[in-house]
Amino acid sequence: MITRRHLLAGLAGLSASVLAAGHASALEFIDYTGNELEGLAASGVPYLINFHATWCPTCAAQQRVLDALQGESEAYAAIPILRVDWDDYGNGELVRNLAIPRRSTLVLMRGNSELGRLVAETRKDKIAELLDLAAS
Repeated sequence: MITRRHLLAGLAGLSASVLAAGHASALEFIDYTGNELEGLAASGVPYLINFHATWCPTCAAQQRVLDALQGESEAYAAIPILRVDWDDYGNGELVRNLAIPRRSTLVLMRGNSELGRLVAETRKDKIAELLDLAAS
């Protein structure tokens, strides 16, 4: 059964996809379902894990900052973002393994190594600093 929350989230995702298709350097978002992490880790490229909830105002603020940064830098736009829905996976193995304290946590990874993280941070300069670690 499709809940109102899932319907709204799906429509938001569709809108984001349409907008991203029109923007050549849009961030690559991958919705986590449990199987995507292995491929990202094996790729050797840095990737961001975004633990979010559709109803979370801090998560929404982080998303606005990520959207703004994507338009400013092709390097930022090239970083794949794995979105982990807190409502679905907040008590899951990934959250336990990475010791994620709450939704609105951003973790930059390369392979299986953590490069940096931010918890409930919405300042553009701090999120940019985290993304800058991808170049290191």
